[in-house]
Amino acid sequence: MNKIKLYLLAFGFLIPACTIFAGEGMWLPLFLKQLNEAEMKSMGMKISAEDIYSVNKGSLKDAIVHFGGGCTAEIISSQGLLLTNHHCGYGQIQRHSSVEKNYIDNGFWAKNKSEELSNPGLTITLISRIEDVTNAVLQGVTDKMDATAKKTLIEQNLAKVKDNAPKQSFEDAFIRPFFHGNQYFMFVTVTYKDIRLVGTPPSSIGKFGADTDNWEWPRHTGDFALFRIYAGPDNMPAEYSPNNVPYTPKHFLPISLDGVKEGDFTMVFGFPGRTDQYLPASAVRQTVEVLNPLKIHVRERVLKIMDSTMRSDVGIKVKYASKQASIANAWKKWIGESQGIKAVGALAKKEAYEASFNKKVQANKEWKSKYGNVLNDLNAAYDEIEDYATARDFMAEILGRNSDVIRLAGIVANWDRLLQSQGAEAAAKRMKSDQSTINAIYKDMDLAVDREIFSVLMELTAEKLNGKFVDPHLKNELGKYSQNAAQLASVYYTSSILTDSTRFIALTSTDPATALKNMGEDPVYMMFQKLSKTYQETVISNLSTAQNKINDLMTVYMKAQMEVFPDKRFWPDANSTMRVTYGKVSGYEARDAVQYYPKTYLSGVLEKYVPGDYEFDVPEKLIALSAKKDFGEYADETGDVPVCFLGSNHTTGGNSGSPAIDAYGNLVGLNFDRVWEGTMSDLNYDEKICRNIMVDARYILFIIDKYAGAGHLVDEMKLVYPKSKKARANSMKPVKMDKTQMN
Repeated sequence: MNKIKLYLLAFGFLIPACTIFAGEGMWLPLFLKQLNEAEMKSMGMKISAEDIYSVNKGSLKDAIVHFGGGCTAEIISSQGLLLTNHHCGYGQIQRHSSVEKNYIDNGFWAKNKSEELSNPGLTITLISRIEDVTNAVLQGVTDKMDATAKKTLIEQNLAKVKDNAPKQSFEDAFIRPFFHGNQYFMFVTVTYKDIRLVGTPPSSIGKFGADTDNWEWPRHTGDFALFRIYAGPDNMPAEYSPNNVPYTPKHFLPISLDGVKEGDFTMVFGFPGRTDQYLPASAVRQTVEVLNPLKIHVRERVLKIMDSTMRSDVGIKVKYASKQASIANAWKKWIGESQGIKAVGALAKKEAYEASFNKKVQANKEWKSKYGNVLNDLNAAYDEIEDYATARDFMAEILGRNSDVIRLAGIVANWDRLLQSQGAEAAAKRMKSDQSTINAIYKDMDLAVDREIFSVLMELTAEKLNGKFVDPHLKNELGKYSQNAAQLASVYYTSSILTDSTRFIALTSTDPATALKNMGEDPVYMMFQKLSKTYQETVISNLSTAQNKINDLMTVYMKAQMEVFPDKRFWPDANSTMRVTYGKVSGYEARDAVQYYPKTYLSGVLEKYVPGDYEFDVPEKLIALSAKKDFGEYADETGDVPVCFLGSNHTTGGNSGSPAIDAYGNLVGLNFDRVWEGTMSDLNYDEKICRNIMVDARYILFIIDKYAGAGHLVDEMKLVYPKSKKARANSMKPVKMDKTQMN
């Protein structure tokens, strides 16, 4: 079947007999007119697909940026002002913070552009256009080719397509596979490198509720921060310079003061990270019953150490705030994901779907020949990979995360690999580029905390990891201390160069050979190398072979599903590329007798207020504003300021910071989370409980204007009333309205 025809059929270009749920799916904006516009308009959308994505004029896509490679942000003024989540900018906020200038606890607001803070290494990426390059990438590829030959040819074609892509000198391009390699799309991009921090509320607003409320509803978190894009005098990307000027966008998002009510159309536009909606039941079962519980256990032990020290020491709280938030975020998500899968019977539904698939395949001679064994082969492959996947996820927690000293050992190991493979010059270059990372690690590390974490990680490795994957060196070392991991850690941290910032930073100024010679007998580094070597030898090679087999089978299974169920509408899994998801403002029933409304208010913040509490303290000024009801134009018809609201939009990691856009193309909120019961939406979307959580735009404006006194930032935005068609009450000149409120 022609690849383009297959794509359109898969997306429901024909009227589907079996539709997906409203809210489900992460759609490529390139195809909205053909595939989604009619449905979106039936749900209340007033703008057109051309207003959302266009290469001929400024459109919504030109206001949406990939922020730092892992989040989304949107441009909300003609001067390149960016809105994203507080937690997306948390690393930058923390780097600018100290005990003396504690922007985490106190917030930060630049009074003018000269006070905006630069952030070396932070970038944003805009999408110029998206192109279907499937035919070119799969040119010459046939079903009869073996996996190795097919992979080689596809890689060659990918390189050709990218090299020959028409683009400007300031543009780049990348290509991603869709539908497990059955489709390919190219994204032509522009990346800006001078991004400055403009404003952030204190954590008592931006992280209100912290870990207790994370992934929960009702939510009262003002999870936002402001940055600004700077460009050269020609509006093109430029390295940081005091001579750079604010970026002038092709489009920016107006902000609606009309807000939302239950049933209103909402669209979330951004860069969702990863979903796996089309996995077989065996893969989902492995995730929720084997892999998630293991990772949850490791992080529970680490978080217990961090939490106890952060609550008792403000200095440690500042140092560990970002790390703790990152570790806790995934930990709680995995718990909710596993519980959600069980709650909605997702495994049974997948098994029923697979039974229907097999029945149709076996009844069709052609399909039986091509796809008759694909599910059995996939199930066998997941059985084969389980031990290796378990070791992979476990060692990622041990060697890749959680301990800063282990992270430093990993940096040194990279120098060693470069020295051996590419020579001294390459290793020296990496040593130089790593110095800022090393300084940042030491700045935010407490040795006593890290030593305790290291102890727990070594203890868990010896106890929980399958013995065949554990290097004998760890067993021998623990044996010296009667299996007492805390004692081992104490000795290691007393003698390791890595725990002495002065010695190690001095070492990074030497040549690679000298640095590695000095590190050769370091106990922490030696432990890292031994564990890594055994992991590489026993896990990685076997895992790679098994995973390649699964990848090849998933390509076949995905193609088979789209052939066998021609009336089912498929959407491509998230892969950190630009997507649109749409739904409605909607509450949900979490469980028996627990019904949630879709909006929260400032009064609810005060109901949760616990003076001096790490998670639920409230700034005095916010309490005073609430008491006086000094809300300006940001209250709704209830007389209170809306804080957060729920939608049925299908979101995931990477959608953090995505704009919630109303029917007219205006910003009404800022996506930042999902409800705990629906975190399984990465594997299984269910319309009954999958909800995304958004900060109401009016709360954002209220905090900027009334709380922070940064009205000059509000003044550069375009505030509108698309429903009521009225002008701003405090504006000298009425806002000129048009049909869509497009810029």
